[in-house]
Amino acid sequence: MRWAIHAARLLSLTVTLGAGRDLVRGADSPLGQARTGIEQWVEARQLLSRTRADWEGEKEMLVQSKGLYERELRGLDEQMTRVSTNSTQVDRERAVAEKELQEANDTLAHARGSVALLEQKIRVLLPRLPAPLTDAMKALVARLPDDSESTKLGAVERAQTVVSVLNEIDKFNNAVSIYSEKRQNPAGEEISVETVYVGLGAAYFVNQTGDFAGTGRPGANGWEWTADPRLAGPVREVVRIYRGERTATFVPLPVSIQ
Repeated sequence: MRWAIHAARLLSLTVTLGAGRDLVRGADSPLGQARTGIEQWVEARQLLSRTRADWEGEKEMLVQSKGLYERELRGLDEQMTRVSTNSTQVDRERAVAEKELQEANDTLAHARGSVALLEQKIRVLLPRLPAPLTDAMKALVARLPDDSESTKLGAVERAQTVVSVLNEIDKFNNAVSIYSEKRQNPAGEEISVETVYVGLGAAYFVNQTGDFAGTGRPGANGWEWTADPRLAGPVREVVRIYRGERTATFVPLPVSIQ
């Protein structure tokens, strides 16, 4: 009986151990489920660690990229600011250049008008100039355009010609000059004379023998000459003083003022 009881207990223990082993070995058992959960938790932790490590590496790269892009953006902003500033400066300079060009064109147009007016006045004045002066200015006078309105000559070139002509006229007008010329006597004969031009206002002539003398003055169609034998002595005296043959002295000569 006692043996039977021990046998029954042993059988019960064996069944219990066998059932325990089945409980441990079974995938759907609580212990198996716990083990599976632990394994999944471990894998999750490992995945989290790897993800964190990868993120730290990528974060550093992103930070560096962010700094690089920010520097590039600042550089672009600076360039755009310079471009805007340069564009504004260019606009200002263009406006100034256009204004200066307009002023230059206005000045040039005014200069053309002034030159044309002076050319006309010179043409009117030419017949009233003494022959020695017009002879000396032939090359300059030839450069004056025939028509100031249709000429293709530049304003600068024309102005230079006008200034040169006026300088020659002014130089002659502010000096006493003596020239050897031919003059007709009352008999219509060509006589060699010395002509004393006192600027552009008056002239006096005398021949070598002193029997032919007179005065001259500008007229609308050229110089007008009048014989006056009484002037032979004074005019010859002026010629000698001019040539250094006499000491300078006052010589009275008649002047006609119009």
